[in-house]
Amino acid sequence: MSNFLNQLFSLAGRRAVVTGGSSGIGLAMAEALGRAGASIVLVARSVDRLGEAARGLRDLGVTVDTVSADLADRDVVATAAATIADGGEPDILINAAGINLRPPMGELTEADWDVTLDLNLTAPWLLGQRFGPGMAERGFGRIINLASQQSIRAFGNSGVYGVTKTAICGLTRSQAEAWSGSGVCCNAVAPGFVRTPLTEPTFEVPGRPAALAARTMVGRNGLPGDFAGIAVFLASRAADYVTGQTIFVDGGFSAN
Repeated sequence: MSNFLNQLFSLAGRRAVVTGGSSGIGLAMAEALGRAGASIVLVARSVDRLGEAARGLRDLGVTVDTVSADLADRDVVATAAATIADGGEPDILINAAGINLRPPMGELTEADWDVTLDLNLTAPWLLGQRFGPGMAERGFGRIINLASQQSIRAFGNSGVYGVTKTAICGLTRSQAEAWSGSGVCCNAVAPGFVRTPLTEPTFEVPGRPAALAARTMVGRNGLPGDFAGIAVFLASRAADYVTGQTIFVDGGFSAN
């Protein structure tokens, strides 16, 4: 990498926390940041998946720690944040963990509502509250929240998931307003339709993947690897003047 590209994009010496980092888009972003030089902390529930993901990253030469945590529980979030901080305060926080329950709106229960808000919205807020001020004190930080197509439009059984993904864009703007003046850029990334464990039910509907691909401008659905570049960009000095934005990485779906 040339000196110019190093100055723009190198993450050497940075420490990045990625929730939902054991699979899907979270893992792809973690890999990209690690290969750009950051040390990585993967946070997810499954110990087995975390171990598998960490081994894969270490095979690529990435420095990785793991924290097993159910981020839908506020006490567990606090414990996980303390464990992360014991290894060093992070410079980068990616909130990719999420849940998408799909009952019809009239059948949505209070328990469905609570667990989805707790994981998709409250956990990113709590982690931002824990790490954002420290980033601001040090004069550099990056918070990247995962939004959705359902941040701007309703799909079948959007339910509470759509509510949380609309709210995550508002949280991102609020975080940006609070800390960007101190060097902490906060942005959201809105994927298109990407085959991950979270979206597997959609991809199992006959004809649905092809119909969704046809609505994009590039003619295909997304892959986790499509999020490597945006992750490195937003986490790096190249994005010093980019904050408070929701960036759609969707093959043109949202513009078509």
